[in-house]
Amino acid sequence: MNDIHRIILEEVFKVNGIPTYTYVQPKRYPELLSNLRTPGRGLVIEGPSGIGKTTAVETALKSLGISYARLSARKPDDVEFIKDLPTISKPGIVLVDDFHRLADDIKQYIADHMKTLADTEPENTKIIVLGINRAGDNLIQLAPDLVNRIDVIKFENEPDTKIGELIEKGEKTLNISINVKEEIIKEAQGSFYLAQMLCKAICIYSDIQGYSDIPKCTTVSFEGICANVWENLGRAFKNVCDSFCVGSKLRKEGRAPYLHILNWLASGKTWTLDLREQIRQHDTLRGSVSQVVEKGYLVDLINNNQAIRQVLHFDQKSELLSVEDPQFLFYIRNIPWNRYARNLGYSTYDFQRRFDFALSFAGADRDVAESIFQQLAENEIEVFYDKNEQHRILAEDIEEYLLPIYRSEARFVIVLLGSEYPKRIWAKIESDAFKERFIDGDVIPIWFSDAPPGTFDTSRKKGGLEFDRKRDFDQQISYIVKTLLKKLMETR
Repeated sequence: MNDIHRIILEEVFKVNGIPTYTYVQPKRYPELLSNLRTPGRGLVIEGPSGIGKTTAVETALKSLGISYARLSARKPDDVEFIKDLPTISKPGIVLVDDFHRLADDIKQYIADHMKTLADTEPENTKIIVLGINRAGDNLIQLAPDLVNRIDVIKFENEPDTKIGELIEKGEKTLNISINVKEEIIKEAQGSFYLAQMLCKAICIYSDIQGYSDIPKCTTVSFEGICANVWENLGRAFKNVCDSFCVGSKLRKEGRAPYLHILNWLASGKTWTLDLREQIRQHDTLRGSVSQVVEKGYLVDLINNNQAIRQVLHFDQKSELLSVEDPQFLFYIRNIPWNRYARNLGYSTYDFQRRFDFALSFAGADRDVAESIFQQLAENEIEVFYDKNEQHRILAEDIEEYLLPIYRSEARFVIVLLGSEYPKRIWAKIESDAFKERFIDGDVIPIWFSDAPPGTFDTSRKKGGLEFDRKRDFDQQISYIVKTLLKKLMETR
């Protein structure tokens, strides 16, 4: 039997290991070769998972006849060896994969050692770091002197022509023609891995198991293939997505910050999400998302859940969230988000108003306002609270900044009617902005027992809440917040 007849599908469209028949040189391959021929000079390969970083490096090293050792930050035994690299004489060529997962002190050891190697230029000794986007920036921050001593090669999404070349090599090897090549190229978004995965799925669906003596052409529906692949991946990733989107606890009345973070990641053109930039772009989710990022809830959620940690990485310093698994990226990009949010239990997914509540109060009652704000924020609710907005109000016309919030940008206005409220000029300005909203039931008064009816006599015609400073503070705040959450939930 001719060797060509022994070619099987799994050897052509490979989802594990270096491709035999469909390997395509990435566009940065010449730079890679140049560095590998330079003694001692460090190399950082950065980019998303599944883009072909490791494959390119190992292929280049083999083409140059260079032996190497590959270590991974995911393996505890390897991590110990990585930590000891600076103490080992002539360790040879060492690939440190998943560099971003190392502890900062070990990263520092490696950074300092790479500087030493670059200065001494020892033969057949080099450290090659592979990591996600901005791994090079991370390394240089640890050792600024490295900037001129290492090469940083960024593997981004490959051009469509490269993905097309991969598909054509597979078609030629199997003697087939794939009818949805353009759709694969578009869906892969520059990922060699996703292109391999989709081509393999199409061949399996078309009962192509290997080389065909007679030329074959697939006739599949690409949408059907994607749906089938997505459903199969759901067995591995649905629970992971659910755990991430819900966070530590499902808060049905909240703004679902984790759900939106994952949606932003899925909607982007890259595999890395800059949360600082996203927060700036999404006013209606700024408070809830900022809270889970700044208070460390997001990093704790990822680090404390092994399944999530396998597919996502969050760098707390840069506030970058990256996908670690290309299959997971495909899965989240194809989630029907509105239906998914409802199935999880969230009452709504699309928020039209910038805030759920805006607090209006006199300074004497700030302790009550602060406590209400804190508890609402813990429930992932967007609340306008002046103390939390000081940096945004700086250099702004305060009245011009505040009035739209109280007039319409907050779904409800919570007004704390303490004894000092009618005496304060800013309370008067705010109340002038929202007083017409009493008619529509958008203002929730909280009457203080020490403040007799006065300026807001009309508020007594509407349902409200009471606060008595002589009674237990925490119990009253808890009751008020629970009532506000129920009101918000019913409104949605």
